[in-house]
This record gives sequence, C-alpha cells and structure tokens, in this order.
Amino acid sequence: MPASTPSIPNAGGPLLSLQGVCKEYRNPYETTPVFHDLDLDLQRGEITCLVGPSGCGKSTIISLIAGLMVPDSGRVVFDGRDVAELSDTERAHLRATRIGIVLQSGNLVPFLTAAENIAMATRLAGGKSSPARVASLLDQVGLADRADHLPRRLSGGEAQRAALAVALANTPDLLLADEAVGQLDSTTARFVMDTFTQACSERGLAVLLVTHSREVAALGTRIASLSDGRLEMAA
Repeated sequence: MPASTPSIPNAGGPLLSLQGVCKEYRNPYETTPVFHDLDLDLQRGEITCLVGPSGCGKSTIISLIAGLMVPDSGRVVFDGRDVAELSDTERAHLRATRIGIVLQSGNLVPFLTAAENIAMATRLAGGKSSPARVASLLDQVGLADRADHLPRRLSGGEAQRAALAVALANTPDLLLADEAVGQLDSTTARFVMDTFTQACSERGLAVLLVTHSREVAALGTRIASLSDGRLEMAA
C-alpha cells in the first residue's frame, strides 16, 4: 500500500476490528437503523461464525469490512488501517490482494473454466498465476478433475468450492463468506468448513462466515449472534 495510507498501530492485535460502528439506511421517506455501537474483532487463525435472522445486517457487516460501504460512525480497522480513510483505489487493492470473498451465489465468470477463473483472479490483483498453483488450489477444494469445466457444468456444491478456490487464489489474510455453505448438502458443507480450518491453521487466515445454520456455526472457532442491532459473542 502507498506510504501515505493512514496507519494505526496494530501491535499484534486483531487483523480486523469493528469499533463502535453505526449504520443506517436512508431514503426520502424513512431512516432504518441497522446497528449501533457495534464491536467485533477477527483474529488470525480463527473462524468467526456470524448468525442472526434475515435482514438483521449480517451482509451489511460483510460490505463494511470489504470497504464496499463506510459506517455512519465508528471505525473499521484492517491490520492497523482505518478502511474509511483509504481511497477507492486503495480499498479495491485491499479487496483484490488481502481479502477473499465468497458469496452464496458464487463469484465465477460463466464463460471461463474453473482453472481460468482462478488464474484471472490472480492477474486482476497484479500477480502471476502458474498452472501448478491453479492445480494446487483446485486439488485443495477437491476439484482436480474439474479444471476445464465451465461453471454451468459444475454442480452447485462444485461451483461453490470453485468459488472458494478463486477467493483463496491470492493467499488472502481475511476470508469473508456470506452464506457460502447455505445451499450445500451436509457432506459438502463439512468439506468446505474443513478447507477453511486448514487454511486458518496453515496460513493464519482469519475467516468471517455468515450462516443461518447453527450446526455449521458450531464447526467454527467462535459464534457471534446479531439481532436487533446488537452483537453478542457466545460463551
């Protein structure tokens, strides 16, 4: 990042910290509060599972962390940097190089094969992708024999695993997964969670997994519950 990027001393603290974050949505007719004075730390090597009812603001948290929106007040601090103080270009660079994102609908380009999707993600971040690296990522998510398949030729579970490989392509520090296992069968969901766990232990990856499933959340390191604008950590 440029030398002028605002920095806050991290001193070995959390990779990502939401500090007193407030957010509300406004239109000409009404103002809808999402949450007020919200705090959340994401630690390296941990899977934090975020649960809560539909419409409570879970996806808004993902967008704030990714720098796709900024809080009305409070701070989103990524590795010592206040994300709101970064330029649009710097936030885009942060997402491309240090944050992997997996959405429920996947993040695959439909006219590229699974292997080409991974290679493209690396190129867009300014890196170089070798066939060996692509093959390793596909093998990691159990798709070694699907490298040349277009997304339409993949099952739902395979497409989601390919999307995970794309998100891991640039060896991110933080992985944001918004209902990434919500539509998967129990076996595939467990496989994906095992992949998250392996990445956490091997590379110190921090994961925030949004899920409606308490069963899936129980596979993580910590559970954070969001309801009525308040966030509580499970004991």
